[in-house]
Amino acid sequence: MNENEQGDKGTPEPAPEEQTGRDDDGAQVNAGTNEAPGVPEAAIPELVIISGMSGAGRSTAAKCLEDLGWFVVDNLPPALIPTMVELGARSQGNVARIAVVVDVRGRRFFDDLHQSLADLESRNVTRRIVFLESSDEALVRRFESVRRPHPLQGDGRIVDGIAAERSLLRELRGDADLVIDTSSLNVHELRAKMDAQFAGEEEPELRATVMSFGFKYGLPVDADLVVDMRFLPNPHWVPELRPFTGVNPEVANYVFGQPGAKEFLDRYTELLQLIAAGYRREGKRYVTIAVGCTGGKHRSVAMSEKLAARLAAEGVETVVVHRDMGRE
Repeated sequence: MNENEQGDKGTPEPAPEEQTGRDDDGAQVNAGTNEAPGVPEAAIPELVIISGMSGAGRSTAAKCLEDLGWFVVDNLPPALIPTMVELGARSQGNVARIAVVVDVRGRRFFDDLHQSLADLESRNVTRRIVFLESSDEALVRRFESVRRPHPLQGDGRIVDGIAAERSLLRELRGDADLVIDTSSLNVHELRAKMDAQFAGEEEPELRATVMSFGFKYGLPVDADLVVDMRFLPNPHWVPELRPFTGVNPEVANYVFGQPGAKEFLDRYTELLQLIAAGYRREGKRYVTIAVGCTGGKHRSVAMSEKLAARLAAEGVETVVVHRDMGRE
């Protein structure tokens, strides 16, 4: 993916006492409530905020939502997000889903984002944050391929701009509902990920990605939870199993025949049930569970397959990804 991007306050406080009147369109206005003025609460549109690193694919993610029928606004000053939601609420259902791209191009407005998010929460607006992530190496390669500077590099290098942007976005990344690492994705693969999350008419309560990986290739940057399977014997040292992967029944039987393997699966599944319940209460809809071993070929793959099956049986929509299975 060779994509590069560059990238007054809230509504007035309600009157201290509830008052009922009519606006210019004849709609009832209830001051002193958390509803958008003049519209029922059910009419408030769904909101997705797209942010992340410059060059990580924000424009592609936004275009994907636009193709799915979302009303997309690029580089909207964060202080105007509540106003945009209010205007959508007044559209009588014509703007039911809004996506806003927020990035460092609006530097002097970016500090207003936290206030806007608090304002939206007070209005009970359903909002999600999608954060596009990528490695420094991939971002440098993309900027160099299009011969354009990073929007924050100034007189420095591209890596200086990337470092400054990571620092600026760190807190927002921590608040994100969905983090997508595009380091190894092309445009079509990123669109497929967005489609998988937003194309469905009825969104499930919680969606999980179970990802196997090899520690020697590095931790997945978009992982919410990481577990280590290196406490189990490595099938790599069994000559007849070495050529196969964890999806092979013989390898899986070997892995789960080791002391502690089944017990780990049972107890970690119970722990995930507890975590999933908390995620739902907090409105978090997506979770990435990274399961690692040395090379990401045997133990982590076998455990990921079993763990995903357990989650699916619990009603969690689950996708399995084996990041490093073919690298050896």
